[in-house]
Amino acid sequence: MARLARIIAVVPALAALAGAAPAQEVTFTIHHFLGPTSITHARFIEPWAEAVAADSGGRIAFEIFPSMALGGRPPDLYQQVRDGVADIVWTLPGYTPGVFPRVEVFELPSVHRGSAVATNLAIQDLYADWIAPDFADVHPILVHVHTGNALHVAGRPVETMADLAGMSIRTPTRTGAWMIEEWGADPVGMPVPELPQALSRGVVQAALIPYEVALPLQIPTLTESHLERPDGVRFGTSTFLFAMNRERYEALPDDLRAIIDAHSGPAIAEQIGLVWDEFEPEAMAIAAESGWVGQLAPDADPPFADAADRVARRWIAEMEAAGIDGAGLVAAAQAAVASHSGD
Repeated sequence: MARLARIIAVVPALAALAGAAPAQEVTFTIHHFLGPTSITHARFIEPWAEAVAADSGGRIAFEIFPSMALGGRPPDLYQQVRDGVADIVWTLPGYTPGVFPRVEVFELPSVHRGSAVATNLAIQDLYADWIAPDFADVHPILVHVHTGNALHVAGRPVETMADLAGMSIRTPTRTGAWMIEEWGADPVGMPVPELPQALSRGVVQAALIPYEVALPLQIPTLTESHLERPDGVRFGTSTFLFAMNRERYEALPDDLRAIIDAHSGPAIAEQIGLVWDEFEPEAMAIAAESGWVGQLAPDADPPFADAADRVARRWIAEMEAAGIDGAGLVAAAQAAVASHSGD
């Protein structure tokens, strides 16, 4: 009888187990435009995917497609994740100008100073109150920057702004284009994978990109000098969007959404900033092996600072015309960056 009682007690539990829904397992695609040896792929996206998969006990898996392997061009990535062609993408908001007006504030040369960590943390500070409306159609995992744009020139080192007159310079953003115009040069917009060919054919004579992006594209072999402003201040930066299709995110069970959340936003902003900040000196040293790497002389910098201020004023005026408090956003962004820069 005792044995029978034990069997009877176990039967309901077995029945409940048999009827229980299995734990949901999902596989997401990640699509981006850089190659598999890039810092973005090797030190950000792959480790991020591995960490999420591990924390989910294998219930979340990823298939990563670098170099636009799922098709399209880099400017298509935002539409791909919005429409569900890809589950997750890494892209530049600047590739779709006008769609993300607020986040451009962190690209301004008078806001970003040259630390991805400081600006990433500033983005997190301002995100909910200032930036979130830009990304209502997707689920952002992280909005971030890289260390910032150096000027890579196919020619002798630039010593003054006058040396840039008439030069065609590649820019990743429209505010970068405004800055180049202020220099008396001609901005040329193009996705960064097209840059090596543009330099080799003389379509552009210089480019604004960080050193870590220059290396995998072999830009140091196509240019002779590499420049930043005094004290490591960069010529603005680019914002990046690591985002998930909103419907795919919202369809996840609560526990899996919580795992994605634990590897998003403030939880990873500093860590990802360090990926760029710590590698940039290594990349600069490699670039120096084949060309001149340096900074503007302090007495040559004021015209560049003035140009940066004019770009900010132009951006503020455009935001105000669109009903956005541009002046307030610039002030808030500058204060947030300063607070994370030890000021």
